[in-house]
Amino acid sequence: MPAGSLYGFLGPNGAGKTTTLRILMGLLRASGGSATVLDQDCWRDGARLRRDVGYLPGDIRLYGNMTGRSTLAFFDSARGTQSRDQINRLAKVLDLDLAKRVRDYSRGMKQKLGLIQALMHRPELLILDEPTTGLDPLMQTTLHEELRHAADEGRTVLFSSHSLGEVEQLCNMVGILREGLLIEQAKIETLRARAIRRVEIVFTESGKAHTLPKGLHVLQEHDRRLEGSWVGPVQDLLKWLVETSVREVMITPPDLEDLFLAYYANGTPGTAEESS
Repeated sequence: MPAGSLYGFLGPNGAGKTTTLRILMGLLRASGGSATVLDQDCWRDGARLRRDVGYLPGDIRLYGNMTGRSTLAFFDSARGTQSRDQINRLAKVLDLDLAKRVRDYSRGMKQKLGLIQALMHRPELLILDEPTTGLDPLMQTTLHEELRHAADEGRTVLFSSHSLGEVEQLCNMVGILREGLLIEQAKIETLRARAIRRVEIVFTESGKAHTLPKGLHVLQEHDRRLEGSWVGPVQDLLKWLVETSVREVMITPPDLEDLFLAYYANGTPGTAEESS
């Protein structure tokens, strides 16, 4: 994964996202193979890795009797860092009262506190397990801006999600997990090129085509109206349409949701490829 990437780790609940992230953080030992992060063995060098990486677990647990500020001071001291300025900035950006005790925090407030502890030491790598859980839409947008800023500075962000819309909006790289296996890894532009577009064509009386292009799959056809789907570069479809007499054409934007669901059907669409 290149430095400065925003990498979305995508899959439904139970696909293995959290288990994989825990292995990368040295919190679980892999049953086979090996894993390295920042040139460190995830299991053998786990303690050092957890100091150097910004990590947000999916089930964050904090000491209820401590205030938000004392919690962050504890993390800062444990890492041997000095992050007071970043703590104050992030608390303001995320609108979190650090004077309250953690036991009085709502779920969303605890999530914000967890995000601050992951971000405050400006780590080279952020590993975040479903970071927008419990955040309202405004705070989700604010977090996305923080993550984009981190990537612009050359820091790498790996976060898991079961929301394709969030990944599509934020990421430049996507990995799709199914039953613990990485079945696809590609740039978001590559996935968009493979994604499904809904197509509706009304031919002229003399223009109804007998030979359809390879990427056009007919769902319904009546008289001179064709409804179907298109997979592939839209330029190929447009070229064919120019050469065909049509009265009306409707082409929807690429539907990544349908493509994602196809990976969880009987097989994976297309050929999985790895793009850097």
